Amino acid sequence: METNGSSPNSCENHPSKASNNANKDQSTEKQVFVNHAEITWHEIRRQWIGGQSQKSKRTPREPIMSWTTTYEDLLSTEPFQQPIPLAEMVDFLVDIWHEEGLCD
Repeated sequence: METNGSSPNSCENHPSKASNNANKDQSTEKQVFVNHAEITWHEIRRQWIGGQSQKSKRTPREPIMSWTTTYEDLLSTEPFQQPIPLAEMVDFLVDIWHEEGLCD
């Protein structure tokens, strides 16, 4: 077996596949990827949530909890007269925590 310093698998005498692919890419136009699944998803989502004009405009309502409500009032065993929205309860608790130095 003769050895001429190169292995039979060397790339010296064989053009690489990468260079062949590069030549093919240069000869054809660049193709733009279109994500059809994403387009379909947005169309279905738009149908499900409706257009912006169909959104109901919420009017701000008066808070259920009085501004004089204390944390101790919340701990009483009496049920609230009506449900308190989560956002209102979170705002109330954050204010209390700030006053007590429990939150920065």
